[in-house]
Amino acid sequence: MRAYRSSNTKSGSSSFTTRVAALSLGAAIAAISGSAFAQTINVWSGYPEMAPFYEHVAEGLKEKYPDLTVNVEAIALREHEKRIALGLTSGSAGVTVIELAGSTASRYIENDLLPAAPEAVANFVTNSNNFGEFFVGAASKNGTVYGVPLFRGQGALFYNVDMFEAAGLKEPPQTMEAYTDYAEKLTQRDADGKATVSGWSLRLSGGGQGIAEKFWINLFQYGGSVIEEVSDGKWKANYANEAGRKALKQYLENVHVLKTVTPEMPADAEAFERGQTAMFIRESWVIADIAAKAPDLNYATAPLPVGSIALPANLYVNSVEGEDAEAAWAYVQAANDPENLVWLLDNVGWLPNRSGVDYSVVTDKVPAYGAFVDYPEDYKFFTLPAIGPIEEVLTRLAAQLTNAYGDASLAEDDAAIDAVLAKAAEETNNILKREGLLAE
Repeated sequence: MRAYRSSNTKSGSSSFTTRVAALSLGAAIAAISGSAFAQTINVWSGYPEMAPFYEHVAEGLKEKYPDLTVNVEAIALREHEKRIALGLTSGSAGVTVIELAGSTASRYIENDLLPAAPEAVANFVTNSNNFGEFFVGAASKNGTVYGVPLFRGQGALFYNVDMFEAAGLKEPPQTMEAYTDYAEKLTQRDADGKATVSGWSLRLSGGGQGIAEKFWINLFQYGGSVIEEVSDGKWKANYANEAGRKALKQYLENVHVLKTVTPEMPADAEAFERGQTAMFIRESWVIADIAAKAPDLNYATAPLPVGSIALPANLYVNSVEGEDAEAAWAYVQAANDPENLVWLLDNVGWLPNRSGVDYSVVTDKVPAYGAFVDYPEDYKFFTLPAIGPIEEVLTRLAAQLTNAYGDASLAEDDAAIDAVLAKAAEETNNILKREGLLAE
């Protein structure tokens, strides 16, 4: 955690809402630059790699706001979520800028623990020159803006070019069925046939809802989803079907039949950077991570067969009253300054959500970003619905999936796979029913 200072001089008694110009970020910052802040705000993030960005934003405000202290605290996501739950419900958080996905923020908004954004900030968000409808919706609830969009996680395939060439593969897989074929060809084995380098690193274990999110990405390629909205505000499970069977069976075949990957093998970005897996699906932050940890790695990226998850992270403030809150909302908008967003993409690798910013200085330099910004016109995106129980839905599904992944008897038994999915879907629908969200 580091502290940065920023502030300005007092200019009259007009309210923050009327002082902040709504049409542009520059106008907004300029409008509040006449207030004297000698205050402290916190910035809470669930991604440790985001700390340098938030520190960069604070550093850039030092000249205008020399008397504002900004405490940046970026910790692991699950701990971040626990911290928010405790801090907001107990009222002990102080004035804090909180980084959250809209789906997670929803339950705090429903319980009046996160206020709506000031009018001028809301106008900045809803200006179509700044954000597309998808991102405005993710930062809003029932038509009211609560947060300011910042960055998104968006999946794509990362693959080791040298391993592809050694396996005689000249292009990335174009269908989900091809992913299994590629995984079999790419897997490296010892003399006993045991995999030493996985052909395709699948998320088979780990904490919480991430397992279900990764499953959802694969499921989406087959035309399914964990839940789907049947009517306005009413949902149901959408994976106890052919799409779900294909997605789960692909996991099971790779683990238990083809043995291209096991739960014990190194996984994810760390394994990819060490040459311990040939390909995996992950977000754009991996590009910067590779540059820092494995700069000589010969790799490329590719869009997924049908589309990708896009998980927008927004910045919220837990107050709109007082000078601390004014400073916090000023910081939130400063984070969306074009220079800061280019810095974010270049140095951290998360994809900024703001439109109308020229990112070519980064994309020209790092071709790996191409899969994230240059994709087919019919490419589709989905995100986690902004409903209160979505995390419970995913966490419960993750537990069911983890058990299934470890059950070798399922791998070649479609009826048993269907039964597992039906049981999980029943649990999903019961959660939705309990919350009054189930489509009858």
